[in-house]
Amino acid sequence: MKIDLTPLYANTVGFDRFGSLLDAALSADRQSAGYPPYDIELVGENKYAITLAVAGFQENEIDVQVEKGVLTVRGKKDEPRKDSRYLHRGIATRSFERKFNLADHVEVVNAQMDNGLLKVALIKEIPEAMKPRKIPVSGATAAIESDAVSA
Repeated sequence: MKIDLTPLYANTVGFDRFGSLLDAALSADRQSAGYPPYDIELVGENKYAITLAVAGFQENEIDVQVEKGVLTVRGKKDEPRKDSRYLHRGIATRSFERKFNLADHVEVVNAQMDNGLLKVALIKEIPEAMKPRKIPVSGATAAIESDAVSA
């Protein structure tokens, strides 16, 4: 399924990545979409948390990376013991890879594992130069006078 975003680009500037994000979301592998389950939470102004349920995994079996605006969480379980005899095995311990596209200026602060939950803390820090600022509007006379002063 391909969506034509041309009308959107006619009224926006700098959203070049949006098209590729939308394509990736539409073509994502739906098989692994449910594992591991996760929550995305707004915990404060410009502060977020992603919590993944990773029961059965140890800290050394989880890998968290950020590259080019994509947060990737991978879990690789060590081989199960050969002497284990399960009558029922309902705790999923299969390997996984979950990716999250981060907005501009969103940074990963830390990742913590507690009681089978991996919590990744994020913060959105907008640089001072990109924050809104008021531009004073002056009359033509003021502009001529300030040019004369600087000359």
